[in-house]
Amino acid sequence: METKNTGISTKQIAAQLAAFSAPLILSGILQQLYNWVDAFVVGNVNGETSLAAVGGTTSIINFYLLAITGFTLGLAILFAQRYGSGDTEDYPKILSTFSILLGAVFLAAAIIGIFFAPALLRLMNTPEDIFSLALNYLQIIFLGIPFLAVYNVYSAALRGLGDSRAPFFAVLISSVVNVVLDILLVAVLGWNVTGAAIATVASQIAMTVYLILYGSRKYALLCIHIKDGLFDHAVLIAGLRLGLPPTVQSCVNAFGNLILQNFMNGFGSQTVAAITTAYRVDSIVILPILNLGSGISTLTAQSYGAGDSARSRRILAVGTVLMTGVSLLMTFLVIPMGGHLIALFGASAATVEIGRDFFRHFAVFYIFYGLANAIRGHIEGIGDVVYSSMAGIAALLCRIFISYTCVSLFGTTVIAYAEGFSWILLMLLFLFRFLWKFPVK
Repeated sequence: METKNTGISTKQIAAQLAAFSAPLILSGILQQLYNWVDAFVVGNVNGETSLAAVGGTTSIINFYLLAITGFTLGLAILFAQRYGSGDTEDYPKILSTFSILLGAVFLAAAIIGIFFAPALLRLMNTPEDIFSLALNYLQIIFLGIPFLAVYNVYSAALRGLGDSRAPFFAVLISSVVNVVLDILLVAVLGWNVTGAAIATVASQIAMTVYLILYGSRKYALLCIHIKDGLFDHAVLIAGLRLGLPPTVQSCVNAFGNLILQNFMNGFGSQTVAAITTAYRVDSIVILPILNLGSGISTLTAQSYGAGDSARSRRILAVGTVLMTGVSLLMTFLVIPMGGHLIALFGASAATVEIGRDFFRHFAVFYIFYGLANAIRGHIEGIGDVVYSSMAGIAALLCRIFISYTCVSLFGTTVIAYAEGFSWILLMLLFLFRFLWKFPVK
């Protein structure tokens, strides 16, 4: 590939990373907040048992969500590389091919999930006192999975174009719908976790419809014309090449999380409520890290597509500095505030204390996760998704191994240490790969 150098300044790169990542961070926060609303409302209205029931389904739901986002991570790289190179002729075909494919695949997967939901919860060692509530919640949530698949395809296309604001507005609409329906169905009508699940699915449909309408009206590249064909074999192969490795990694991670959820369930419903609620807090805390990593990946992919290797290196350097600052900030915020945030969900004092102790041991590892995501963004942006996926799987295996072998040493805090040590391994694996591909001269 021809190498170009645009001579762009460090300040310009920092500004581009911030401008691209900020809407992603805000949309991610909103998306997590409306997930919080389910737990917040049912926890405060119906009590800790309902809170644990919602939290106890998280790993199963994430199995589907991680598969979707894993594949569309590869699609976002494909879209960005095509946009950077100016080869945008296939944009509509990529969009239609994978909207149809993922929509159909995850519709079938959702139906299977609904049917096998009782067996999945039994396999997860779900405590009996929350089993029926968890089953009702899970089966309804599955109905929204196909819409999330299509939403993420359109979101990947827009990010490839450099538009990270549209997903933010889509999630904003979704959040409003979810909050209003949660209050109506749970707090007013008393439908407990069933109402919370219905509210979530309705909000997912709303944001998907919005993004499709926005994309087709705003960008000619996102207008799908039936006469041009909806399914293309060539773009299917290109998308699968970049999409399948992170999908495999995401599915393996999700399966590993099911194993870890089963491990966690063995500590009882109070610990389940504490740790799953702590992870709800953590899911927002790490969003700046994840989305800054996405920004590094997208801008790197655009530069790689344009043949500007010098700019892609500077994106990594600037992104690493920003990531270090963000990671340390998250650490200093969550250690004193984590317990207070868990208390907002209506958890008991003992449950809050378990969660507070979790954050004391866990938050110090954010810096390693941040550095891992900075390097990972660069590696994935140049298309090296296979190694990235292998590194992610290795980190997961490390986490599972430490969880089961060190529980007698650390007790419930082993959950925090296992993930933290896996992040250190992830950072080292990505650093090794970067130095291998780009040795210091």
